[in-house]
Amino acid sequence: MIQARNFLLAGLAAGTLLGTAGAGQAQQAHTMICGQREHVVGTLEARFGEQVRSMGLAPQNRIVEVFVSEETGSWTITVTSADGTTCLMASGQHYESFAPVPAGEPL
Repeated sequence: MIQARNFLLAGLAAGTLLGTAGAGQAQQAHTMICGQREHVVGTLEARFGEQVRSMGLAPQNRIVEVFVSEETGSWTITVTSADGTTCLMASGQHYESFAPVPAGEPL
C-alpha cells in the first residue's frame, strides 16, 4: 500500500496539482503536493477508499482534515486554503482511533 501511495503522490505531482503555483509559496527543501480540493479528495476516495474522519480550523482560515480508510488503515492529512487549494501534508498506515478519555482519568 505504501508503494501505491507513493505512486499516487508522484502522479499527482506530475499532473495538475503542482502546476498551480500550488501553493503559490516559496519552494523549500521538500515539494508540497497541492491541487483543487475536489480533485485531491476525489483521488483519496477513489484510489485509497479514504473518507474524512475529522477536521478543524487552523490559522489563516485553513481547514485541516484527516482522511482514513477503515478497510486498509491508510490515512492522509490535508490542509485546504480559503481559495480551495488543498495540500497533502502527511500520510501513512495503521490508523487507529481511540475513545475520548474523561477529564481527570489517566491517559
